Amino acid sequence: MARVTVEDCIDKVDNRFELVLLASHRARLISQGASITIDRDNDKNPVVALREIADETLSPGDLKEDLIHSLQKHVEIDEPEPDPSSLIANDAAAVFAEQSGDDDQPEVVTFDRMSEEELLAGIEGLVPPEKSDDY
Repeated sequence: MARVTVEDCIDKVDNRFELVLLASHRARLISQGASITIDRDNDKNPVVALREIADETLSPGDLKEDLIHSLQKHVEIDEPEPDPSSLIANDAAAVFAEQSGDDDQPEVVTFDRMSEEELLAGIEGLVPPEKSDDY
């Protein structure tokens, strides 16, 4: 009976290796107490899992996602990244508060903005260092 079930499942899952992974995962879930979606008919858990896949009572995509989730050891949660300018301002305020010894009210540090033209004018006004015999 299992051979017919495997041949029926190939239509739903193209790769036989993936079919084995999905059916074994589902069989483990059934043995752990998950409810089955078809009649058992005195079949063992692997055959029940194959029959569920063949009858399309369970989606192979859902089984695959559940298998991947069960194998993950570290689940990364996407959190929004903080604004870099606020981090710089907060760090500068904390450093200033540590240096002044004032922990009650940290001062907010503001940074001047410079346009590209002002930057170029400042660079043009720089004088190269004089050469000395030491170097």
